[in-house]
Amino acid sequence: MRKKSDFILGLTHGIPIGLGYLSVSFGFGIMAVQSGLSVIEAFIISLTNLTSAGQVQGVNVIAAGGTFIEMAVVQLVINIRYSLMALSLSQKLDEKFTLPYRMLAAYGITDEIFAVCSSYKGSIKPSYMFGIISISTVGWVSGTALGAAAGEILPQSLTAALGIVLYGMFVAIIVPPARKYRSILFVVMLAALLSIAAKYFLSFLSGGFAIILCAVIASAFGALLFPKREEDDT
Repeated sequence: MRKKSDFILGLTHGIPIGLGYLSVSFGFGIMAVQSGLSVIEAFIISLTNLTSAGQVQGVNVIAAGGTFIEMAVVQLVINIRYSLMALSLSQKLDEKFTLPYRMLAAYGITDEIFAVCSSYKGSIKPSYMFGIISISTVGWVSGTALGAAAGEILPQSLTAALGIVLYGMFVAIIVPPARKYRSILFVVMLAALLSIAAKYFLSFLSGGFAIILCAVIASAFGALLFPKREEDDT
C-alpha cells in the first residue's frame, strides 16, 4: 500500500476542522453582513485574519466606529495566545521548517490546528502543516462567504445557534486526548476552574487576558507535575 504524502495526510487530518469551520464561519458571515459589511468585505476579513474571536470582535469595533488603535489592541489581546501555541509547536517542527516556512505557518495557527498538530506523533513537516492549514482556510473562508450571502435571509435565532458550534469543536478535540492522558485532563480541568475563578474574582481583566493567564498557569502546573521525559519521543 502506497504511503500518503505529508501534504495529503495533512489535508486528511484537516478535513474535520475544515467542515467545522464551514458551519461556524457561516454564523460569522451572517453577523458581518448584519453589522453593515458587504459579502466581499466579510470574505476578505476571514481570508486575512484566521481567528473566530478576533474576527467577531474586529467587526464589533468596525460597527462601533472604533479607531485603528482600538482595533490593534483588541486583536493583540485576543490573538496573543497564538504566540504561546507557536512556541509550543516549535519543539515539534522538522528541520525543514525554515524561517520563511515558519512565517507562512504562523498565519494558520488556530486552536484546532494547534490541537491536531500537538497530538501528531513525530516531527511536523512543512507540507503536513500546510495541508491542514489549506483545507481549514478553504472551509473557513467558504463558510463566511456563504453565511454573508444568506445574512439577510436566516433568522437571528439560527445565527445564535450557530455561534455555539465552535465550542462543540473544542470539546470534540479535547475529550479524546484527555481520556487517554491524565496530564492533559489535569491541565484542561485546572484551566476551566481558573477561568471560572477569573470570571467572578478578576472581572476587571479582559476576556483575552484572562484566557492567557489561565492557560499559562495551568500549563505551568502541568509541566511541573507531569514533566515530559526524553524517551517519550522515541
